[in-house]
Amino acid sequence: MNSINCKGKLINVSQPMVMGIINATPDSFYEGHLKLNTEQLIQFAGQMINSGAGILDIGGISTKPGSNPISIEEEIDRVLPAIESIHSVFPEMVLSIDTHSSKVAKEAVKAGASIINDISAGNLDEQMIETVASLQVPYIIMHMQGVPSEMQKNPVYKEVVKEVLDFFILKIESCSKAGIKDLIIDPGFGFGKTIEHNFQLLKELSALTILNKPILVGLSRKSIIYKTLNVAAIEALNGTTVLNTIALLNGARILRVHDVKEATEAVRLFNAYKKAP
Repeated sequence: MNSINCKGKLINVSQPMVMGIINATPDSFYEGHLKLNTEQLIQFAGQMINSGAGILDIGGISTKPGSNPISIEEEIDRVLPAIESIHSVFPEMVLSIDTHSSKVAKEAVKAGASIINDISAGNLDEQMIETVASLQVPYIIMHMQGVPSEMQKNPVYKEVVKEVLDFFILKIESCSKAGIKDLIIDPGFGFGKTIEHNFQLLKELSALTILNKPILVGLSRKSIIYKTLNVAAIEALNGTTVLNTIALLNGARILRVHDVKEATEAVRLFNAYKKAP
């Protein structure tokens, strides 16, 4: 798959790109991304775009380990103003809605989003896959063991890479049968996986290229980095860049990050490295 159709705008995914994270939540695990007012939000989005983001991913629910769900109404109240504001100022920018609710997804696409990013791959809302198919937008499906409130209590796999691969084989088939044309896969680093599971997935990420779908990785400032280095999330930027670079070498095509400038630099250096004779 070389491109995805985002409501008529074709995005080239044959080359690596950066997705900037915008958390419209009061409890982001990373303190640098606490809830912003409208003016700050627009400024923040503009900085990400100027730094090289190709997609902005807007979410209204915290999915950090141990997080609790909120109502659909509250989620809509958080994300719709953000999407509408950014879309009005940057109408050519591709916006993604980070949600596992089909109702939120539908409202977000109406407001200006053109990608749906679902951590549950349709497992938390039986209407989601049908909804995405009807909206005809790209769908990011992520692997997660359990649910955010309990996913890190005791994640167990016999062979983590094989189980993630098998999950995607089945999900891709069901999504394709439903009529979804553009799929992106996310192995779900930190979602129902130990640090060892995460490193194993990263080391063997290239195994997922057999699926012929763009691979998105979300490693930014996660526990795989800050716990391994024994630092706080706010000190995990350098570690994020290191693991993002490894992910690029192993087949990642979209880096989902808090820090767009540094990720864009990693992509530029990776591209130069690949072009070297």
